[in-house]
Amino acid sequence: MGTIYEDCAYHPVLCTAVHDDGSVSGISLIDSSEPRNCAPVGCGAFPLSVDDIVLALRDFEAYVARRTEDLRAEVE
Repeated sequence: MGTIYEDCAYHPVLCTAVHDDGSVSGISLIDSSEPRNCAPVGCGAFPLSVDDIVLALRDFEAYVARRTEDLRAEVE
């Protein structure tokens, strides 16, 4: 708990719970929506760096565009 991770919708999320199945829940730092549930396996939730958090908070649309392009490049 306390870790900030990226969920399936690219939101930086403050982790508030880790579940027995390995999934995590938290609160979005973009729009305060909760619970934001993801799992490292399947969803690909992963901890974010401070730099990524700052970028997402400054311009979320640009952050999502960059992350989408990053993932597209990984698949190709």
